[in-house]
Amino acid sequence: MIPAEPALPEQGNWKSNLSKTFPARGTTGGCELPNETKIAFLAELRQRYGELRKLDGSQSLFDVGATPVRVYVRYSKIHDRNNAFFGLRKDDLRRLEGHPSVICFLWDRQSEPLVVPFSQFEDVFQSVPAANDGQYKAQLFLEEGGTALHIVRAGRFNVESYLGWRELELMADSSKAEHMPELSHTQIQTLLGAIGIAKGQDIWIPPENREGLDWSLTDRFQCRSAVPFGYDSVRSIIQEVDVLWIQRGTSDLSALFEVEHSTPVYSGLLRFNDIHLVAPSLKATFSIVANSERRSLFVRQLNRPTFKVSGISDLCSFLEYANVLGWHRRIKNVP
Repeated sequence: MIPAEPALPEQGNWKSNLSKTFPARGTTGGCELPNETKIAFLAELRQRYGELRKLDGSQSLFDVGATPVRVYVRYSKIHDRNNAFFGLRKDDLRRLEGHPSVICFLWDRQSEPLVVPFSQFEDVFQSVPAANDGQYKAQLFLEEGGTALHIVRAGRFNVESYLGWRELELMADSSKAEHMPELSHTQIQTLLGAIGIAKGQDIWIPPENREGLDWSLTDRFQCRSAVPFGYDSVRSIIQEVDVLWIQRGTSDLSALFEVEHSTPVYSGLLRFNDIHLVAPSLKATFSIVANSERRSLFVRQLNRPTFKVSGISDLCSFLEYANVLGWHRRIKNVP
């Protein structure tokens, strides 16, 4: 049993609780050292689910109350490029195997924890070696196109839908488990467009796909009549991308999404690679969107030498269908 830590004044407003419990001061570093953010998170976790049991030999692994859930807590400060660095010990990850388990990524003054189900990334970790110090190196990028988790040697994965307590709640109470509906190519385009609108973006979806958009999923929105100006050298490629987010009132691209429903993941990566080679200064995020069964294929394809040399392997994220649905629910406040 871990020692008692300061209780938070109320449940459900982690950012407010953090500021009430700890006065603002300089950031702290070190993944294994106690810090305000980690203490506040553990106090909220205890208040929600009961006492925590620290696993022998680790400062960051806990069994949670009377639930079957095991959590692995990692912390980093935020750096100048709005990113964070984490080390994930291979030995600690092995102790998550066979358990309903999550990796909780924390950083200073975040408004909600990032709670990533380990089962969604177990095959990714198994597909690449750890570094010489026995850790997998990971980065988080807090971007307009969604929070991205970069696992070195594997690739980038959009984890925006894992912000908040929802994954822990579902895992702690199996009766809340949800069935993932079968979503079509145009339904995913509909949801991505709606997310972009909610984030204050303009939307481009190829005209031939617009009649198939599913307005039973979200409020109707308008698409731009043409792709932005200023991309003449890659216009013919950009206008074929499944969904574009464009900063409202400008010609600046924020994010590009290729939905690989039945087409090869490789084809979407090639399209992004062409855009990146012709317009390397483009400040936008690139995402391959597909079902979870294609995550391992994405890792293999992304690590082809051609994508490593071009640099697109460091820019492109994988976003799975369930995360699109979860992201839409979270940003639209849908239960």
